[in-house]
Amino acid sequence: MANSTLTKQRSTAFKSTVALKSAMAVTGGILVLFLIVHMYGNLMIFGGQEVFDEYSHHIRVIGEPMLPPEGALWIIRIVLLASVLIHAYAAFTLWARARRARPAGQRYQTRRKPVQQTYASRTMRWGGVILALFVIYHILHLTTNNIAPGGASDSPYERVVNGFQIWWVLLTYLIAMIAVGFHLRHGIWSATQTLGANKASRQRVLNITATAIALVITVGFLIPPFSVFFGLVS
Repeated sequence: MANSTLTKQRSTAFKSTVALKSAMAVTGGILVLFLIVHMYGNLMIFGGQEVFDEYSHHIRVIGEPMLPPEGALWIIRIVLLASVLIHAYAAFTLWARARRARPAGQRYQTRRKPVQQTYASRTMRWGGVILALFVIYHILHLTTNNIAPGGASDSPYERVVNGFQIWWVLLTYLIAMIAVGFHLRHGIWSATQTLGANKASRQRVLNITATAIALVITVGFLIPPFSVFFGLVS
C-alpha cells in the first residue's frame, strides 16, 4: 500500500506543471547547444569542399575504435530525439492544460493587452510544427540524400551547394530559420523564468540576451545558404 502511494505520488510529481516546464527548459537547452555546434559546422563550408567534407566525415567516426562506426553519432541522435519528444510532449500538455483552464472565448485575450505575450509566444506551437516538418525534409535532403534538389551527390559539400542554388530551397530554409529565431527568442526567455532567473531586475538583460542568442543562431544558419545562392560559395 505504501509503495503504491509512493509510486502514485512520483507519477503525479513528474506530470506536474513545474516538472513539465523544467523538462522543457532542460531539453530546450540541449537543443540550443546542438544548434550552436551545428551552426559552427555549417560555417566550415567557407573552408572549401575538402574541409567541409572532412568535417562531415569526422562526426561519423567520433569515438572509434572504442565505439562502432557512427556509434557516438547514434548516441547523439538518440539524445536529440528524446529531447525533441519530451519537449514536444511537455509543450502540448501545458498548452492543453492552459486551454482547459481558460473561459470559453478567451483563449488568447483579456480585457487589456495580453501580458508577457509577444508574437513569438503566440506562434510557438505553429513554429514547432514548421520546424518538425523542416527537420524531416532537412534530414532527407542533407543527411540521407533521399531528396536531391539540384542533383544528388556523395559529397555533403556538393549537396549543400547544389540545393541552395535553387530559390525555393533557399526560401524553405529561410522560413524555417525565422521560425527557429522566434522559437528560440521566446523559449530562452521562458526557460530562464522556469529556472528562477527571470527576476524583475533582470528582465531587460534576459530579454536582450534571449534576442541576441536567437539572432546570432538564426543569422549564423542563414549565412551559408545565402552565400551559395549569391555565388560567394560555389
